[in-house]
Parts: sequence; C-alpha cells; structure tokens
Amino acid sequence: MDEQSASTKPQRLANLDAIRGVGVLGIFFLNIYFMGNSFYGYAPHAVQPIGDIAIELFSNFFLEGRFFSLFAMLFGAGMLIQFQKYQSELTINASQPFLKQQKWRLYWLIIFGIFHGIFIFPGDILLSYGVSGLLAFKYRYLDADALIRKAKWFIFMSLIPISLISLTPDDQVYLRDSTLFIEQLSAWTGSYSDQLFLHFMMLSYMVTVIPLTLMWFIAGLMLIGMALYKREIFSKGLDPKLLRQCLFWAVSLSLVDSVLSFSGNTLLEALSDVILLLSAIACALVYIHVICLVCNNSPQRLSALQNVGKLAFSLYILQSIVGIILLRYIAPQWQQQLDRDGYISIAVIYSVIQLLLAHWYLRYFKQGPLEKLWRYLVLKQS
Repeated sequence: MDEQSASTKPQRLANLDAIRGVGVLGIFFLNIYFMGNSFYGYAPHAVQPIGDIAIELFSNFFLEGRFFSLFAMLFGAGMLIQFQKYQSELTINASQPFLKQQKWRLYWLIIFGIFHGIFIFPGDILLSYGVSGLLAFKYRYLDADALIRKAKWFIFMSLIPISLISLTPDDQVYLRDSTLFIEQLSAWTGSYSDQLFLHFMMLSYMVTVIPLTLMWFIAGLMLIGMALYKREIFSKGLDPKLLRQCLFWAVSLSLVDSVLSFSGNTLLEALSDVILLLSAIACALVYIHVICLVCNNSPQRLSALQNVGKLAFSLYILQSIVGIILLRYIAPQWQQQLDRDGYISIAVIYSVIQLLLAHWYLRYFKQGPLEKLWRYLVLKQS
C-alpha cells in the first residue's frame, strides 16, 4: 500500500494505545524524583551508593527522555489522524470547522497545562505540547521525507539554546543534607500558598524559555510522529535498516551520555544533557518498533497497556496528584531517606495500581474523566 492510500483510510490503531500506555507509565519513573522538590529533583549523596549508580546508568540507557519523546511523536501522529479522519468524512473545502476545533483543542491543552503547572505540578508537559502542537500542525500536508527534514531543523535549532542554558554555571551545591537541600525541603513541604508561589515562578520560567527551546524540540518530535504515521511505521514497525541505525545511535549516544554524566566535569555533565535528548529519540523509535511488533494492532494483545493508553490524560494528572500528596504531605521525610531504588519501588507499585485502575474503569466507562471534559470543552467552542 502506498503512502497516499494509507493516509486516506485513518483508523484507530491498537498499537498507538499500547505505546501511549507505555509512555504514561514510564514518565512517572522520571517525574517521581521531582514530585517532592520540583526544581532540583532527587538529592544525591556526596558518595553515591552502588544502587544509585546502577539505576542512573539504567536510566541513561532506557528511561531518561524516552517517554517524553514517545508522547510527542504520538501527539503529532494523533493530530494527523484526526485531521485525515475529518477529511475522509467531508470534502477538503469543508475542513475549516475542523481547523477551528483543532486549534481549540490545543488552546484548551495549554489552559490545562497552566492549571496543572500552577496548582498541582510545575513539571508540566501539557503547556509545551499545546504550544508546540500549534506550530507542528501547520506542516501536516508535507510528505514524510519533508516532515523529517523539517523536524531535523527544528531539533537542531532547539539544541543551540538548550546547550547554552545547560552550560550556565551553577555554583550551588545540591547534595543530601547540604544547606541548599535543607532549604529546598523546607520550601517544598511548606504551606500550599508557599508551594503555589514556587509553582508560579517555575511556570513563569518555562513560559519564557519554551519559545526558544522546547517549542522547537517538541514540534520536531511531533513532525517525526506525523512522518512515522505516513510511512505506516505505527502499523508495521521500522524497516530493518532503520531499526539497526536507531539501535546503534541509541546505544552509542547513551554510552557517551553516561560517560559524560559521570565524568565529574561540570562542562561535560552539562553536555551530557544534550546528548541525552538525541539518544532518547533513537531509543523511543526502538520502543515504538518493539511495541508495534508485539501488539500487532490487536485489541487482545497488550490490552492492559492499551487500557492505560486510553486514559493517558487522566492518569498523567492523577500521577501528579498522588506523587505530590505522597512526597510533600504524607511522607515528606522520604526525600531525606529514600535512595533511587526507593523511588523506583514507588513507581513500580503505582504502575501496577494504574494498570488495575484502568482495567476497572474501562469496564464501566468508555472515556476517561479528563478526556471527556477536554472533548466537551472543545466541542462547545466549535
């Protein structure tokens, strides 16, 4: 089947739900470190335990940035699927109502992101996705090759300011039991009004840097997602040559990232953050390939992950609520006591809970509560 014929018959892909499920579960393994202290995150020991080193290495190869990239690619593919579905039902001249609807979908996502970032968790991604989606959607008519070329430029342009920001010197020492850590612990476990101020400051910073950095990077990932859909990779997986290339770059760049991040050199550690973003893209593509092969667009395969994927929006917000209540109110002392294995244990336990919750919820309801609210708000504006 050629690219054009594939694009005229959009349909819900079970693979996409399974990939989205992996993404929403995986992102909690990284966000959990920032649920207590949302600015600095996990406080390392002066001398890192072997377990912390092992988990950080594992994270460099399999977790860091991977699920963020997955979500962005899926978001891009999702926008294209919705647009093609609308076109398949109406003439192309009647697409104006959908364009208005799609813009409001992104506007409301930005509003959700601002609310989430201020009142719940300042490590929000919804605001960035909404802004980047407005940019990426403009290129929906490009063919797959043109989308990839545009994506490379967007990602390259974003890495320059990201690198400069990463290289900004920071003389403050943030280690377990350091003065800065004690101050941060007190601030982030203080009154809710004090936390709101910290949230607002962080979100204000994000709003400032998004147009220079994340907007272009995430939009580039969304364009890659559109290209993947046009090439039917979400249905069939990667071709052998591209898979080998992705595996090579995922392993090679993750190795470089790990060497730099453990070098003890401030400059090299900052550069490792940029290398991480590139390794994440390659690894995310490998994850997509594996999930597509295993799921094979069957509703019966990886059904537990598909259930989570169908409730991704609601579960993502619920993760923030649960994580912050746990680490700021119920057990704030865990920020002083837990090593990385403790945080990973929390993520594993809560992942199981999310799998069970999604299974139970979808037995009685067809759509998640926030998914339903989002749809209602968009249709009301249209």
